Amino acid sequence: MAADAGDPTASTDGSGVNAVSEHLGLQGSRRRPSERAAPVRVLLVEDDAGDALLVEELLADSGLVTELRWVTTLGEATKAVGDFPAQCVLLDLHLPDAQGLPALDQVLSSAPEAAVVVLTGWAEQEAGLAAVAAGAQDYLIKGQVEPDLFGRAIRYAVHRKQAERTAAALQAERIRSQENARLERGLLPVPLLSKAPMAVASRARPGRASSLLGGDFFDVVEADDGTVHAVIGDVCGHGPNEAALGVCLRIAWRTLVLSGLSRQRLMEQLDRILRAERSSPEIFATVCTIELPPDRHTVRVLRAGHPGVLVHTPATVELYEPDPGLALGLPFEDERWPQSELALPQDAALVLFTDGLFEGRLSAGGRQRLGERGLVALARECAHLSGERFVDALLAKVDAATAEGGGLTDDVAVMHLKWSEE
Repeated sequence: MAADAGDPTASTDGSGVNAVSEHLGLQGSRRRPSERAAPVRVLLVEDDAGDALLVEELLADSGLVTELRWVTTLGEATKAVGDFPAQCVLLDLHLPDAQGLPALDQVLSSAPEAAVVVLTGWAEQEAGLAAVAAGAQDYLIKGQVEPDLFGRAIRYAVHRKQAERTAAALQAERIRSQENARLERGLLPVPLLSKAPMAVASRARPGRASSLLGGDFFDVVEADDGTVHAVIGDVCGHGPNEAALGVCLRIAWRTLVLSGLSRQRLMEQLDRILRAERSSPEIFATVCTIELPPDRHTVRVLRAGHPGVLVHTPATVELYEPDPGLALGLPFEDERWPQSELALPQDAALVLFTDGLFEGRLSAGGRQRLGERGLVALARECAHLSGERFVDALLAKVDAATAEGGGLTDDVAVMHLKWSEE
């Protein structure tokens, strides 16, 4: 059973056990050149040289292709997992520096991705069962197991560990999806319209680069006097914190509108809420709010660092850029957001959007972005369409225009508003 000095699978652990390993013949699994299976990396934590030799013999006779490393203490095992990512740890529960379940706990903590199989004596089966209950995949009784069963136990333990990790990842993904769905419902509510004949078409999707929930939000509500109020906003960043802040601002906006707060006071309160609720002082938000009085002839706009508004008629699309104000949350005091008023053309619709719609690059590695001018040009190609058909066609054209440059990488929200026939 002497180890072959030229065997490239011979194991080293850097712990001073190598000389004993060579004497005992402890080495990587005895793979024949014709075998192509990737070896299972096995870390043996055993202070008894005789038992270590037994394990090596069992592995050799089991037919399981392995790469074996042997250490004699728990401290050496903890160090070994740093450069030897074991798939299976064979653990004796009686080590010089650790005993029983505390030893198992330390192995599970230091090698969380490895399957753990506990090695016990005949009189310690209860300890083996306790170890399985505490997180080990299996236990084996020393001297009471055949090579085939020994190899099968290691294979199954590795497979069970992989299945556990997969199940845990799926459960985490389900929880994350449920949380995202709740946040999305808060970001993208059903328009609150009672009598106003307003047709609303909206779309929202996360950026392809991050695939994370972002802070884009929008809303539409009707006030008691029949005026339709709409908002679209973009909290900088991606993730649940930004999404939660977007939900907070959206709900606050709806509440403030329905309470009859003036436009300037409404923006002041949104700014105040953002500063109180954001996770760090660098977070800001851009917002655009509009009012559509029931006379259908005008639209009033307040803009806080947000892009302009597309005015869509059956003949063309134009970009209207009202007087700008600073984004919410920026370090300026006594900020005012100027109100602009636009005469609404007959049979016209308004399109609100976030900057993710026009920030895509036109070529791979290039610096040129689609930009607002490019967006307007694409929108004009869809001018003959209306409502949801217009929004879907515009998104498709933007996707095609930016495909070579990697597509739209930021979150996108679009809302199309149009008075409909009563």
